[in-house]
Amino acid sequence: MPAFTQFLIVANVGIFLLQLTGGGGLVQWFALWPGDGYGLASLPLLTPWQLVTYSFLHGNLMHLAFNMFALWMFGTELERVWGARRLATAYFASVVTGAVAHLLVAGAFGGGGDPVIGASAGVFGLLLAYALLFPNRRIMLLIPPIPMPARVFVLLYAVLELVLGVTGRQSGVAHFAHLGGLFGGWWVYRFGRSGPRRWRG
Repeated sequence: MPAFTQFLIVANVGIFLLQLTGGGGLVQWFALWPGDGYGLASLPLLTPWQLVTYSFLHGNLMHLAFNMFALWMFGTELERVWGARRLATAYFASVVTGAVAHLLVAGAFGGGGDPVIGASAGVFGLLLAYALLFPNRRIMLLIPPIPMPARVFVLLYAVLELVLGVTGRQSGVAHFAHLGGLFGGWWVYRFGRSGPRRWRG
């Protein structure tokens, strides 16, 4: 497994273990909490690190497992093509754009008082970048087990996230964070540097 993808998975698993051993303060300090107000005022201006740190926290083992599986699946391929530096840029750009999208939408329409945790926005950004690089690569859905081209998979997934986000049919999921993560992946695909580089650290 490439170095940066491995680092992300190990870091996420390690922090989840800290949560299990009584790290309740981690959510209080490092989850994504909206600020007071609406629009830009909903951003956590006094705790800006939360725009990134929320992505290392997870609600339960299944939440962690699905995100880490997707991170391994798409991050490994992208890092081999892009190199670690560009992959890291895409991942964290997606994490941040996902956080901002969620907070702006929640601040505009209310209901933004609950904290957000999870690596899903970063994973969605990598998923879009993967589909742009390998549009015809087959991806197998888990439920139901239907193979489809990556570009079709991402398009259907994005439409589903938009519908669920607008209708509110699936509560407890930050759908607009997922959609915001897609933008971060696209931005780095479009404007990022293309040369593969090694990640050190």
